[in-house]
Amino acid sequence: MLSWAITFLIIALIAALLGFGGIAGAASGIAQVLFVVFLIAFVVSLIWPRVRT
Repeated sequence: MLSWAITFLIIALIAALLGFGGIAGAASGIAQVLFVVFLIAFVVSLIWPRVRT
């Protein structure tokens, strides 16, 4: 999931450099959402083994 976030971030940066504002904004938004989902999944995976025991 982190790799997808990085991919969309790179797409957003390239689109912004080329002047495609709409595509850059959309890709940036998708990258932000995927990064937050990744962080939540990471924190849950760290906490889950301690909760189960």
